[in-house]
Amino acid sequence: MPQCEMCGSEQPSLTTVKVEGAELQLCDDCKEFGTEVRTESSSDASTKYSTSSSGGSDSGSSGSAGSSASGGSTRRRRDMFDTMDEIVADYDQRIREARESRSLSQEELAKSLNEKASLIRKLERGDMLPSDDVRSELEAELGISLIEGQEADDTEWSSDSSTTTTLGDVVKRKD
Repeated sequence: MPQCEMCGSEQPSLTTVKVEGAELQLCDDCKEFGTEVRTESSSDASTKYSTSSSGGSDSGSSGSAGSSASGGSTRRRRDMFDTMDEIVADYDQRIREARESRSLSQEELAKSLNEKASLIRKLERGDMLPSDDVRSELEAELGISLIEGQEADDTEWSSDSSTTTTLGDVVKRKD
């Protein structure tokens, strides 16, 4: 017998309810905490995400819309994290070594960047990540790169194989 995902009681039938953005299977007592989700028929669901711009032009663009819809389903959806630069794990060592190789003190580097020396100390200890502005200034001043390479990451995600990538395939363990 299915269980309510909120209170855990076993009920013969549950209702799909959206509670603070999450869709849950809830019993009659708990469904008042959200709004009931209406399920649409399969024909409505298939046209819901159509790529055509108007109903009258469906006949002319149905072949291209169908092929792009089937091709799009195998691709990973892009989000805001795809455009973000990822800071290397050893950024603190890279900053310290580059600063020391130029015989600069933390105060001198901070002055050349128009930043506080405490910021440089925190960065070199690894207590904080550099903001994008500070990162680009450090890279220019010290001639280093604090961003991980994108080439390896892109090839890893762009494979067209039919197997599903799991978290275990992506994560690198620290053993």
